[in-house]
Amino acid sequence: MGTGAILAVTGLAAEARLAAGADIRVVTGGGDGAHLKEQLERAVRADIAGIVSFGIAGGLAPGVRPGTPLVARGIVGPGTEYFECHRGWSQRLAKALGDVPIVDMAGIDLPVADPSGKRALHVATRAVAADTESHIAARIATAHHLPFAAFRVVADPAERHLPPAALVGVRPNGKLAVGRVVHSVLSQPRQIPHLFRTALDARAAFDALFRGREMVAGGFGFLDLGELVLDVPCEDVLGGSLPV
Repeated sequence: MGTGAILAVTGLAAEARLAAGADIRVVTGGGDGAHLKEQLERAVRADIAGIVSFGIAGGLAPGVRPGTPLVARGIVGPGTEYFECHRGWSQRLAKALGDVPIVDMAGIDLPVADPSGKRALHVATRAVAADTESHIAARIATAHHLPFAAFRVVADPAERHLPPAALVGVRPNGKLAVGRVVHSVLSQPRQIPHLFRTALDARAAFDALFRGREMVAGGFGFLDLGELVLDVPCEDVLGGSLPV
């Protein structure tokens, strides 16, 4: 294990502000996978001890409520990609968060907006949640032989449809694209009730993300990984998979 900084990977500027801390370097994707990859390749040239994916995610498994914190066992990427997370780090992270479930998550290039698409992705991957940064971060970590972990909180549940304004509302720097959101709402005003529901879900997710970040203050549970027993069977990971 390295002794350098932890590199936290987020999609939104609000997530980056929560992730920031001593010995934490943050890169933000803003939904642009190519830009995120470039940032990560530059960032890992410095003294980096490990990479953590941090932020909100879309729910894929039915019944998983907004605000549910999850730690990744592995990231299912596009095609046949699968990236195992560092087992010891994931265990420590899950324990620090109150023994939250350790599950597979999906890395996707574009958000999945409708319940049928979420269900199809869940059936295909068995992943409980999905985001647009974790597979890119895991791929870079694997290429550079760095330990990787992911802590994500479910925002939109599997049963919820994301309105168009929610899909256009982020700039490449991860900040809110207010103009695009307003234009979308004016063009399709019937989405307003759905947008309000999405905002409530996001609020629940960010409240949980804030609490979780306080619980893993410092290096996201990375320190003292050598104290953990790393040869436990996969089925014994803390929390296991959520029932679906």
